[in-house]
Amino acid sequence: MLILDQTQASPQITCPESRDWLQPWFPPRPPARRIPVFVPVSSAASRRVGAAANKFIPISGLSTLTMPESPIERYRYFLKDSVRKTIDFSRTDQHRGVAPPPIEKPFDPAAQRIELVAPGAWRGVGPVDLETAMRQRRSRRRFAGGSLSLDELSFLLWATQGVRRRLNALTALRIVPSAGARHALETYVCALDVQGLAPALYRYLPLEHQLLLEFDEPDAPAKIARAALDQEFVAEGAVVLFWTAIPYRMEWRYGLAAHKVIAIDVGHVGQNLYLACEAIGAGTCAVAAYDQELVDRLLRVDGRDEFTIYLAPVGKVAGDEDE
Repeated sequence: MLILDQTQASPQITCPESRDWLQPWFPPRPPARRIPVFVPVSSAASRRVGAAANKFIPISGLSTLTMPESPIERYRYFLKDSVRKTIDFSRTDQHRGVAPPPIEKPFDPAAQRIELVAPGAWRGVGPVDLETAMRQRRSRRRFAGGSLSLDELSFLLWATQGVRRRLNALTALRIVPSAGARHALETYVCALDVQGLAPALYRYLPLEHQLLLEFDEPDAPAKIARAALDQEFVAEGAVVLFWTAIPYRMEWRYGLAAHKVIAIDVGHVGQNLYLACEAIGAGTCAVAAYDQELVDRLLRVDGRDEFTIYLAPVGKVAGDEDE
């Protein structure tokens, strides 16, 4: 089993040699247990059977899906889309008429906010053709030092989570794609060396294209490095971007099919950051290895309804380091 020593400042995780420690997350299912399979009904078929369009019906004779038995197969199951066949989408909160969650995490209107440079008005963002940006893309772990300008930071935030067009109160189209345009991510910005911006922890507000001051964190670089499993380069750039997931924003529509697409969505964000860095003479290295509890504590998120899933430092580049 997984052993947590809660007496330490950071939970110490001991993983015994046996892979039985995986069982708390994926308890064995009896081999004979079968999972009902549902498939969408087309509009034409709906009219024929008198069902509402976009409903799901069980298919008799196909309810033969069983959960994998071995731990590694159960983790691989997450990467597949087989779960979609087990979900009755007519029972998701969206189809049951539950009000959707906000498309941006709410904030106190009286809180301090910083205006970012409007899209297209930023200075110091050089033109770079897409092929060149893709060829030059690297994971860079050495930074030359020096600050980012507010123009450059504004560009990076727009490139990774900026809004192209707001369709209505429930939907906004952003620069990056997202399943069903649900965008279940929030962006936190730890500014370490940004011109005109006090070192502190901020949250990006994509609908307003502003930074919300969250709090000042003393000794932030040391805490970030520790939370990143002592990968010191993470705290050596001008800024560190953290992405958290608010799963219910996606679960509201997709139920148990939500979690794989959240992981896919944050990959879109990371690639846009890499390419955008090429336009400002900066580099980044996306990081998925970190102390979950320490990072969540650093960002002051609850770790249940919102938790960290990705982070990346950004700094001016030093040489052409390969991945």
